[in-house]
Amino acid sequence: MGFEVRVDKDVCISSGKCVADAPAAFRFDDDEIAEPVAGVSALGDDHLVEIARSCPSGAIQVFDQGVEVTLD
Repeated sequence: MGFEVRVDKDVCISSGKCVADAPAAFRFDDDEIAEPVAGVSALGDDHLVEIARSCPSGAIQVFDQGVEVTLD
């Protein structure tokens, strides 16, 4: 089972980096806040962690079996 990805909508600044870097995995909702799309885990765990690390606001959270993955 792959990692689970969540976007903290209170932290997201709508930079669009995740949408640009992985348009098959992230999109903007009606409020222009990023959200993961179905199948986001198909990117692979390493790629998901890389995208989360590059989020300018730190809004992308990655979880492994319910436990948040440390991105440092």
